[in-house]
Amino acid sequence: MNRPVAVVTGASAGIGEATARHLAAKGFHVVLGARRLDRLNVIAKEIDGTAIELDVTDTASVTAFADEIPAANVLVNNAGGARGLSTVADGDEEEWRWMWETNVLGTLKVTKALLPKLIASGDGHVVTVTSIAAFEAYDNGSGYTSAKHAQSALHRTLRGELLGKPVRVTEILPGMVETDFSVNRFDGDAERAAKVYEGIQPLTADDVADVIAFAVTRPAHVNLDSIVLKPRAQASATRAHRE
Repeated sequence: MNRPVAVVTGASAGIGEATARHLAAKGFHVVLGARRLDRLNVIAKEIDGTAIELDVTDTASVTAFADEIPAANVLVNNAGGARGLSTVADGDEEEWRWMWETNVLGTLKVTKALLPKLIASGDGHVVTVTSIAAFEAYDNGSGYTSAKHAQSALHRTLRGELLGKPVRVTEILPGMVETDFSVNRFDGDAERAAKVYEGIQPLTADDVADVIAFAVTRPAHVNLDSIVLKPRAQASATRAHRE
């Protein structure tokens, strides 16, 4: 295979799917990882990529996934998500556990598994999709914001630890993006999810994927450390202009 290899987690929908499509269009052979293998197979066929089942919370699954990838140039840690909007006082420990295992430990497991191959490529790149929740806190969001803060700290620590190694490190911090994120957060309640984006033009998955593709196609000596992107109408996690 002559094409560089990009690995994208959480690639069955949303930002992950869009990123896989953008990177394929840039000349990468994309390895798509997610739990929904049926969805992955359809996307992989359309972009001439490779679909491999992956559960980032399961160490055995991550190991098996990495073992099927002989070489990698780019890793996009995209798998993650939110559950619920409870206060600290009413915090649901199972929701917290899921968010920490998926966002934080999932990123750790996949990065650990593929880092030797990224280094061996001679021009590796770790991209981690966090959120503006990685540097903001908001009411009823402590489970998600704390997980994203931790995921961001994990990712930023790599920047120093990889000095001298041929690997770049980029954090992508999106604000409001209309995907199935809110539907999942609200346990399938599409009506409640739609209200999140009411009166505002949010970012799309393609908008975020376009930025990721830009970052990984810069010259090897150029490291875009962190990129925050929000809709024009959004100033912060709690402040936005709605029509």
